[in-house]
Amino acid sequence: MKPLPSRPDLDQLKKQAKELLADYRRGAPEAIDRFRASLPAAAGLDHAAIIQLRLRLHDAQSCLAREHGFDTWADLKGFVEAIRLKAADPLTLARAFFNLVYAGDITGSMNGARPTAAARLLSDHPHLAAQNPWIACASGDVAVVRSQIQASPSWINQSGGPLNLPPLVAATHSSLLRIADFKVRLYETVDLLLEAGADPNQSVGSRWSPASLNAPSEEYRLSALYGAAGQNHDPELTRRLLTAGADPNDNESLYHSLEAPACTRLLLEAGAVVTGTNALYRCLDLDDLDTFRLLLAHASGAKELSDAQLLFWAIRRRRSPAHIEALLAAGVDPMAKTRDGVSAYTQALRYGLPDVADVLRSVGAGEDPKEEDRFVAACARGDLVAARQIKALRPDLPQGLSEIQLRLLPELAAAGCAEAVRAMVELGWPIGIRGGDWNASALNHAVFRGDGALARFLLERGASWTEEHGFGDNVCGTLSWASLNQPVDNGDWVACAEVLVASGMPPALRDPADPQNVLVAGKRRQFSDEVTEFLLGRSGDI
Repeated sequence: MKPLPSRPDLDQLKKQAKELLADYRRGAPEAIDRFRASLPAAAGLDHAAIIQLRLRLHDAQSCLAREHGFDTWADLKGFVEAIRLKAADPLTLARAFFNLVYAGDITGSMNGARPTAAARLLSDHPHLAAQNPWIACASGDVAVVRSQIQASPSWINQSGGPLNLPPLVAATHSSLLRIADFKVRLYETVDLLLEAGADPNQSVGSRWSPASLNAPSEEYRLSALYGAAGQNHDPELTRRLLTAGADPNDNESLYHSLEAPACTRLLLEAGAVVTGTNALYRCLDLDDLDTFRLLLAHASGAKELSDAQLLFWAIRRRRSPAHIEALLAAGVDPMAKTRDGVSAYTQALRYGLPDVADVLRSVGAGEDPKEEDRFVAACARGDLVAARQIKALRPDLPQGLSEIQLRLLPELAAAGCAEAVRAMVELGWPIGIRGGDWNASALNHAVFRGDGALARFLLERGASWTEEHGFGDNVCGTLSWASLNQPVDNGDWVACAEVLVASGMPPALRDPADPQNVLVAGKRRQFSDEVTEFLLGRSGDI
């Protein structure tokens, strides 16, 4: 692991990443070797194969971060920003540590947890835990926690520290649980707190906006169990808390545990109630058939099984025939219809899911679709030949479709169904119509997913970067959020920026009031580093 200087400079690190990328593009063997050694995507590949990866700036930044012992560039960046604070100010450093070790629902920020950066900060400033018992809880410093309990036994059930946390919440929400060197120490800390009488159901109000650190939500509580099962996805810590009496029905843990099925199973075995949690819907979002079946096995009598919306959600999320079969076996009515009278069978066709429609037909839920729905189904399958044959008989299509049918264009763009979107646009779908979870145009959804090719296609056929979405912003705002948060694996937000600028979105200007931001069309924006570089007109450097 390469050491960092005592006062690292983020601009200098960015320059090093650009130099590494430039060397890579020249085919320099030492640059290729560095990527092979530190970038997972290049591990084990030969020189030619690594060149064929066409690595970008974010890859060079990731490589540099890993060389310095960080999981991501964001972790390295967060660490550098933290240690440039005044080391002589323990409160300032404590705040920096908390902002790294906890997610935004605890800190009141929009940032995710940065455990490797938090661990490095603690390594450089080991005195922090001794000075602050809540840092001791978050880092698993058992000796400090024990000393604090001995000095003030009632402390175990009191909230305090810069984030106003009870000790058990401070421990179980710590992202250091994801680092092997801290895991056992944090288990011991939690055990010590519980043995001393800490309430296993300690919780705090969520600080996500519109709530805040100073005005946390009273409605949405974040329990210690949620930290273990829902945030850190730690089955062992989940088991310990449940054994100590933590309530599995805290309205958060089950829903958020679904990314760690071992935690989900523990919660269900402890009596977690499925109905009313939206866990079944969330599991359909994640496309985990085994966990979905597990939930269904514990959902007997759940109101969701008598509600047609669950079946339609499975179709909307483009789940497999096996998912539909599991729902039908659990008692969901295959004859269900939407409020507008659309059957599940027809809805499956509309979403381009003929295999799902076949399952529904096999249990008697089939019907002869109307001509408009056969047209929509052909488009949703990306079958231009069939769609044009129907259009020849019905030249009023797609203009004659209902708004619900027309909204399938952004719905399918959100699902990544590029061929369906292309077919719809080629056949005359109104390109700016809004839909999907956040009421956005197809272009917004394409940019959100980092699909530069689909974004280019839509822009060439009349879409505009000014198209708004349901959160009151436009495609530039979508590019900002998506490039920073990367909601889809392997998205190419630089490509999206390129086609947006080529189609009329103004280039960016550096914000004189804040160098971390840029101005686009007079509005302050923040993007990922490589998107920012392009928008500022430096695409030749990346």
